[in-house]
Amino acid sequence: MKEELLELGRNSYSPYSHFRVASIAIMKDGKKFSGVNVENASYGACVCAERIAIFSAIAAGYKKGDFKELHIMCLDSKQISTSCFACRQVISELFDKTAKVICYSSEGETKEFTVEELCPYPFDEDDLK
Repeated sequence: MKEELLELGRNSYSPYSHFRVASIAIMKDGKKFSGVNVENASYGACVCAERIAIFSAIAAGYKKGDFKELHIMCLDSKQISTSCFACRQVISELFDKTAKVICYSSEGETKEFTVEELCPYPFDEDDLK
């Protein structure tokens, strides 16, 4: 998976932060969906790699609960980077609590979380009542 993420991350459009991120969502049926971060001079219009991968799966017809795991790598950091909170909100909404989120350093080191560990206090439909 490390090599796939490294290759994918080269497609990132990140001329402002120079923080290239790649993500691959793997579905329970084995299908993979890829994403890279895409920046814009209007920072609010930027989209993270994780959400692009997840939203691509939704656009292809997959539903909440169809996700098996998510892989994430920042190519420009030797540290293991985790998802921002906007992405964590999307992850907690669409993945099972026990689904795996595997974060990679650019060197290939990994840290694995469950969604529940990464998002211990999710905002969900119960909060809207």
